[in-house]
Amino acid sequence: MRLFSAVPFTLFSLLIYNALAFTVGAGEPGFWAQPMITIQMVSGATFELLASDLLITVGLFFLFIEILKATRIGTTALLDHMFSVLVFVAYLVEFLVLQPAATSLFFILMAISLIDVIAGFSISITGARRDVSFGHGDMH
Repeated sequence: MRLFSAVPFTLFSLLIYNALAFTVGAGEPGFWAQPMITIQMVSGATFELLASDLLITVGLFFLFIEILKATRIGTTALLDHMFSVLVFVAYLVEFLVLQPAATSLFFILMAISLIDVIAGFSISITGARRDVSFGHGDMH
């Protein structure tokens, strides 16, 4: 259970993209531009949520969960940070090497993963700094 809680949720965005790109041809032009949801608005406009927009929204939701997880301390948090770096490296390598990953959608998901890495370390360092300064206040 402890190891599962250290798995970065941004990995799921990568797995969803890869599952679609390498099985149903999501690497083909136009696949991610297909409307998933179409709603007629009161204003008369038509709202369309594209497949790419939906995956970005899912990625942002996973980023939110990761930021909440970054507030934890301990060995599980350290594992989570290390795995987040590995997920970002996987994104980067795929983006540079694999043709189906050379899309703006994949780039945005990769940027979300990078933000996860930077935010995770920043939040942990800030929390550790507060713990250290709080500990120094007790010694006086």
